[in-house]
This record gives sequence, structure tokens and C-alpha cells, in this order.
Amino acid sequence: MTVAHILIIDDEAAIRDSLGKILRYEDHSVDDAPDGQVGLLKLDKERYDLVFLDIKMPGIDGLETLTEIRKRKIETPVVIISGHGDVQTAVEATKLGAFDFLEKPLDADRILVTLRNALTQGRLRRDKQQLQEKLKGRHEIVGKTLAIREVMDAVEKVAPSEARVLITGDNGSGKELVAWAIHSRSRRAEGPFIEVNCAAIPNELIESELFGHEKGSFTGAHQRRRGRFEQAHGGTLFLDEVGDMSLEAQAKVLRVLQESRLERVGGTETLEVDVRIIAATNKDLLAEAAEHHFREDLYYRLNVVPIQVPPLRDRREDIPLLVAHFLERYSRELGVPIRKVHPDALEKLKNYRWPGNVRELGNMIERLLIMASGDQILEADIPGSGEAIGGDVALFEATNFQDFKERSEAAFLARKIKDWNGNVSQTARALGMQRSHLYRKIEKYGLQGRSSPDSDEE
Repeated sequence: MTVAHILIIDDEAAIRDSLGKILRYEDHSVDDAPDGQVGLLKLDKERYDLVFLDIKMPGIDGLETLTEIRKRKIETPVVIISGHGDVQTAVEATKLGAFDFLEKPLDADRILVTLRNALTQGRLRRDKQQLQEKLKGRHEIVGKTLAIREVMDAVEKVAPSEARVLITGDNGSGKELVAWAIHSRSRRAEGPFIEVNCAAIPNELIESELFGHEKGSFTGAHQRRRGRFEQAHGGTLFLDEVGDMSLEAQAKVLRVLQESRLERVGGTETLEVDVRIIAATNKDLLAEAAEHHFREDLYYRLNVVPIQVPPLRDRREDIPLLVAHFLERYSRELGVPIRKVHPDALEKLKNYRWPGNVRELGNMIERLLIMASGDQILEADIPGSGEAIGGDVALFEATNFQDFKERSEAAFLARKIKDWNGNVSQTARALGMQRSHLYRKIEKYGLQGRSSPDSDEE
């Protein structure tokens, strides 16, 4: 059993002494208090793993003490000690948040069983809190620009409702962070948040993944399996890359949205589900619908409240904040010292076009923390030129072919512009393209170029 720090609050010295001996025999650290007031003072000063609290005491009794403990947001498990006539009161205490109650005379075996269970619960609660803090850091939306403030304003407005949300934006721009922000601010925050990447699941398995299946419903279905809709009951289901879902699966999702009911693959039982849907895509779903790749009726079901997440190139002023955020996060996760970033290096990061958006920036900072030497990240530590950080690595971090083509085009144009010393007119002439077209590309990819006074063509 884990060694614990325990507080006994009881007005009877004999109880404090006998219970303390049992606990100290098990190598636990024990403190005590003769009444609720003294006990509260001790709880304010020290952190205890468990509290044994008597019901009947002069002054502040056990129920009042327990109520005050919870008001002070002290999460320590509390075990009530009650006399024979106080059992009903002890039951009331459990409703106020007490872990359990022990009836006098105290039994040593029962004390140790209750102690072990209470410490386990306390440890699980602390683990959950630590996980939530870790997840909070991972899911935090960082930025102060107008573009990101508009996103957060939309999140705050839509989160308390049950409205479906369709989040659009480039790959790596943070669509999943917006989905998590909506869930964590909703009335379903204590419920599950289940994420499904529709692009990562083969079409022949997407229905089983979403709706579950019965044993023997297809080859390899060796046992019944609950789908993501069932797992998300009472919470939020996040359909990421929903535009990559097969038309057959789309039809079944539409039915669930209409009826809040589903059947597992190979099953006949109808199951009721209470799920809020948040979807995300990097595609133009109306254009997909026009090409008969996406159901228009499903689009309108999902797109009750649209939220557009801006690419990183449209909020470059947030890059220093994001760099600081990733430095703190990854230094903690990797167990390495946090490093400062030289102003020249930060400027280089700000001037890069970041086709992979926030995800690519996070990957870069993690890499620099591992690979950079010294206690400061210098400009020389950042691979590639200011226009093409990462070189071929950045190209092959593309998430799909379209992303790869855009990265390749941007890298090619950046190199050619550099070859012509930033002169846009000369670069356009050398590439055989219209200068206005090249300017649009420069703006799209956040490249650096300058106009030429000797060019008046177009």
C-alpha cells in the first residue's frame, strides 16, 4: 500500500489515538485535530491524502466541516466516523461527497480496506486532473490576432447550444482544437469527446467504426463492437475530414442525425444515441456535392454553424506566441531544458509561409529543441532558407497530394525569386508566366518579392 499523509478529526482522544496507531503501524504519516475548526486550519496549510472525520463534535460538527472542505475546493477523500445512532447522518454525509463511513467501534480490517479504496480513488482523481491539465495544454488555442479572436468568439457563442458545427480550414490549421474548445465549453463537457478521422479509415470499415458491429457480421468480426456513436453517447462526436467519408456511410450518418437512432452492422436492434456532432473538413463540400462526391442534404445538416479557421500565414503576428507555447510544452514533454529563441531566428520563423500551418510549426519547434545546441535557438539552427524551411522534409510532411503540390510550387517559386534577387518581373519573365499571376502566388504562399521599376508589361 502506498504510504499516505492522513488527518484524523475527532473530539475523542481515544479514537484519535487508536486509529492513529493502526495507521502508523502501516507506515502512514498521521496528523490529528480535536475539532472541525482546527482540522480546517490544518487542511489549509497542508495537503493530505485522506481525512477521517467524526460526525458528532462540539462547535463545528462533521457535516458542517465536510461542507466547508468542499467549499474550499479541497479534493481530499473524506471518510466519516459515526456512532451507532449517527448512521443516517453518515449517509447524508456521503451525499455531500464523503467517500465512505465507518461505524464505531472501529474495526481494524474495515479501516484498512476503506483506507486502501479511498487512497486508490484519490490517486485516480489526481491522475485525471493531471491528464486534464496535460490535455488542456495540448488543446489550447494560442493567438491574439483578429482572425483567431473571431474564431474564439464564435466558439463561445455556439458552445452552450446543441447546434451542429462545421469547421473548415487548411490541414494543420487547428480544426481539432476548435472542436475540443466547443466541447469543453458545452454542457456535455463531462461527457466523452470521441474523434474519428474519416480519411484514415478504409471505406469498407467506416460503417463498422461509426456504428459498431455484431459478432460474425463480416469476416474478422469475432465479437460485438460498440461504434463511435455509441461511445460518444452523452458527449460529442468529432467527424474529422468528413469530406472523405463514403456516400453509403454518409447516408447512414444522415439517418442517425435525423432520428438519433442506429443499428450496428449485422444487427437488428435499434439503439438510441444522444450525441452532438462537430464535423471538420479541408474541402469545399458544396463543390464536392456538385460533383456528387458528398451529399448536399448531409452538408446542410452539418453546416448549422460554420467556423472558418485561418491558415497560419494569415496570422503571422501569432507566431511568437505559438513559438513560446510550443517551447514550454515540448520542453516539458521531452524533459529537456527550455531554450530561448534569438530574434533573428524568430524573424526567420515569422517569414516562412508554413504550408503545414500550426502543426508544422509545432513539429519544427520540437525538432529544434532536440537538435539545437546551446541554450538558445539561433537562425543557423533552423534548416533551409527563410522561404523553404525544412527543404525536402517539409515536402514529405504533406498530408495529401494537393498539399504536396502546393508545397512543391511554393518551394520552386521561392527559389526562382531568390535566383532573381527578389525581382518579381524578371522572375515572371524567366518562368514564362504573367507577373500578376506570380504576384497572386506570392500572396498565397507568403513569399518575399519586390516589384521592378523597369517593367511595365501587362
